[in-house]
Amino acid sequence: MTDSELVREIAQPLSGGSNDYDALLGLIDDARFVLIGEATHGTHEFYSERATITKRLIAEKGFSILAMEADWPDSARVHRYVRGLPAVAGATADTNADEALSGFRRFPTWMWRNTVVVEFVEWLRGFNKNIDPKRAPVGFYGMDLYSLHASIDAVLQYLDKADPEAARRARLRYSCFDHFSRKPQEYGYATTVGAIESCEKAVVEQLVELQQKATEFLSRDGEVAAEEFFFAEQNARLVKDAEQYYRAMFRGRASSWNLRDRHMVETLENLVAHLNGSRQPKAIVWAHNSHLGDARATEMSHYGEVNVGQLVRERFGKDAVLIGFTTHHGTVTAASDWGAPAERKNVRPALRGSYEELFHETGLPRFWIDLRGAGQIGVLQQRRIERAIGVIYRPESERLSHYFHARLPEQFDAVIHIDETRAVEPLERTSIWEEGELPETYPFKV
Repeated sequence: MTDSELVREIAQPLSGGSNDYDALLGLIDDARFVLIGEATHGTHEFYSERATITKRLIAEKGFSILAMEADWPDSARVHRYVRGLPAVAGATADTNADEALSGFRRFPTWMWRNTVVVEFVEWLRGFNKNIDPKRAPVGFYGMDLYSLHASIDAVLQYLDKADPEAARRARLRYSCFDHFSRKPQEYGYATTVGAIESCEKAVVEQLVELQQKATEFLSRDGEVAAEEFFFAEQNARLVKDAEQYYRAMFRGRASSWNLRDRHMVETLENLVAHLNGSRQPKAIVWAHNSHLGDARATEMSHYGEVNVGQLVRERFGKDAVLIGFTTHHGTVTAASDWGAPAERKNVRPALRGSYEELFHETGLPRFWIDLRGAGQIGVLQQRRIERAIGVIYRPESERLSHYFHARLPEQFDAVIHIDETRAVEPLERTSIWEEGELPETYPFKV
């Protein structure tokens, strides 16, 4: 029997029916953390299938935390919309998901401003409106730490309302960043080369003062005060971690990567602690495979890198389920360089020797594999290359830029393969995206 025939034997086909993921939900069972990845940041099917699984986890298994690879302040606006909460002071309440997602203006906007997320956010709002009062409503939260200045603004906005004198001290501390035109990379470089002193002491002092005032702030308006303080504290913590992250960027990839993923896990743990009531809350995480697959099963570990998947497994063991996605070919929304326009690019057929090629050779268009149950099969356990496309896709350097070695059964508990996929549709569709990329055979037909 060939390798692909062995995989076909254990693959569970997906037909698009309502019972597609019954067995996957059985695998998840009573786990409290479900991490759902993606092999690109711009594939329609990864978003849509992830949303389908998430809806079932919320409706059938009581999950109430959605933690995303997204900025905390922008996600907080979506959170208020799906929870039906008032807008922040001075703003008008959003009336639809498109408006609620309009805070996502930093590159790459299509990660969250796309048609699948709009539909999913509307579903969340509808679910929360009709939820059983005995159940905790579902919240939408960001885990990332790129929002240094937006988080500073949010802390100041909170303190202006809660304690104007404390707001004055916070402005003085945060003015340390004022010389860099809201470009934290410039700040990180300047501190690394010794051109300026770092703002580390100031941002730590600000977080500590906020935490010391917790009792005073929380004594005012009950649950509303607790929620507002938690969001402010998380923003202050984010500023502290982001300051460290932007300095670490110029010391090497492992240092900054580890800071970022540890921040994501700390955010997840803080959410669980904050929302811990009569029943422990259960959390779903959306992020790239590179964050959610266990780093110890990939070559990341050789470079001293850890990730969310590894850290969550170390903390929660079998209470965490890690799910990855793969694709063989199709199209993807991605850019050619950081900050460049979104393009609809062709995803080249997967390279020989990859997991994606192995799955393609099964002849099945869509399927998933229980890697806990079938992971010891040698064909899967064998170390292979695996593809990862982020917000940038450079097919001209495909092997070097987008492949890494992994052992899939150790990386994930389950993997979903969709052989041909299409680009996720941005809400802002530019002419370059509409035109798409010419096929490699143009102008010849094959």
